[in-house]
Amino acid sequence: MRHFLRHLAEMIIAMVVGMVVLAPFWPLPTDRPDVASFVMATNMSVAMAVWMWHRGHSARATAEMTAAMYASFLVFLIPWWAGLLPPAAVLTGGHVLMVPAMILTMLHRRAEYTAPHPAVERTGLLARWPTVLAVLMTIDVIVEPQSMAPWTLLVLAFAYVAIGAVRGTLRPRRTLVVQVAALVAYLVLLAAALTAGPVLSVVLVGSGWLAHAGWDLWHHRHNAVVPRAFAEWCGVLDAITGISVLTYAATL
Repeated sequence: MRHFLRHLAEMIIAMVVGMVVLAPFWPLPTDRPDVASFVMATNMSVAMAVWMWHRGHSARATAEMTAAMYASFLVFLIPWWAGLLPPAAVLTGGHVLMVPAMILTMLHRRAEYTAPHPAVERTGLLARWPTVLAVLMTIDVIVEPQSMAPWTLLVLAFAYVAIGAVRGTLRPRRTLVVQVAALVAYLVLLAAALTAGPVLSVVLVGSGWLAHAGWDLWHHRHNAVVPRAFAEWCGVLDAITGISVLTYAATL
């Protein structure tokens, strides 16, 4: 059961990544639920198929799981085409049905999904997948620098404390004190950004994101508090976001 649930969780995460990373390339149409369903299913299936290939799943298993993605939407598209369902029900229903469809597909190949993942040697770009993922997720702010709301600093303030609490890596006491001190510093920065003028506020937010990239780098090098892959991904994402916000501030 542990391996089964891990396989399921990893594929769901891959699907979410696919939606986030691929969405800027072909946005969902708001007036055509059939086209939007196809785009959504494709975004999720591409990322999930790549992850399943990386994990050593068979081509047949990958094809079956991909078919489950499209079938989840098709179940609702047929009555929508017949005029029996409102457009909003197609996307909502497809997402609700998706996880049960995945579970049924996995039960069909129970032996494959209850086995542990084979060891995979990561080389080249695969070894730097957190960096690649962070760059893909920030393509929009690379192409078009933009501002970020001050409240986004809350994410930076609580991320490491929350993850460390879950993983039990806030020990010894000095580690907890340092993490709490960083949290307080970001809350102070948030208060300053909220009360500053429009230009200074953007500069403070951008500086906060860029500074957090250095915080990520330290944790990555020391393998502390969070997984190194998370620190690498977060560091690249924070650096790109911070530079984007500061670039935007220079145009104000």
